[in-house]
Amino acid sequence: MRSGTLEGQVALITGAGRGIGREIALGLAAEGMAVGLVGRTLQTLTDTLKACVKQGAKGIAVTADVAHPGAVREAVRSVERDLGPIDLLVNNAGQVDRAEVPIWEVDPTQWWQVLEVNLRGPFNLMRSVLPGMVERRRGRILNLNSGFALRPDGHYTAYATSKGALLQLSDNIADSLAAHHVVVLDISPGAVATDMTARMPMFADMKEWNSLPYMVAVVVDTARGRFDALHGRFVHAGRDDLQQLVAMAEEIKAKDARTLRLRPYGEDDPLL
Repeated sequence: MRSGTLEGQVALITGAGRGIGREIALGLAAEGMAVGLVGRTLQTLTDTLKACVKQGAKGIAVTADVAHPGAVREAVRSVERDLGPIDLLVNNAGQVDRAEVPIWEVDPTQWWQVLEVNLRGPFNLMRSVLPGMVERRRGRILNLNSGFALRPDGHYTAYATSKGALLQLSDNIADSLAAHHVVVLDISPGAVATDMTARMPMFADMKEWNSLPYMVAVVVDTARGRFDALHGRFVHAGRDDLQQLVAMAEEIKAKDARTLRLRPYGEDDPLL
């Protein structure tokens, strides 16, 4: 049922034709948000758009490969022309390593393709969307990240590297964005049942998945500004007590927590 709590706002969601992206688009549309749907396959995007329109939301479907800067620029122009200025960018489009193999056995082309989609894609979107947000002095960017960003994984080196780099990118731009009242957050949904995770051997025997509706609710609350105090930080929706994190936001900031940092080996470490 459409509540209209985000009426008048515009979201751009990448990878919106299926999986998490589709559900996020539907969740935002249900709250009255106009949705710009970006992906590579027109049919799946159109299906998502029809479902959003049934809820009374405005929307547009635009095909684009997020790894191609020119295509992204045109997609952003189309969304803003038809729907208006973008209030929320959801960088959801992603790929994962095709096989669980060590790096010396990977397909080099596919390995770099994962980096192109997962890191260059969000950069391309931010590069096109941020000038408007900075000028208007408002806006939110939500990067769909992963626990793989925080721990070594010898079998998904492209995915883990791309997500770690994405988290570092958010950290690097957080201070400059804060000066313009633009928020960036990296949120991991955890393991949710999608076409992508279904193809990953590590999840072959998975019985209990994290809740996709809960992740959608987290995105809706992000659009409402509930997590603005955690600007520039990493949040794991599948594990964190989000209310507690918000309450601890000042402490988290003071301790420089929820960011990627090199740990010193001891008091004598010159990098301390």
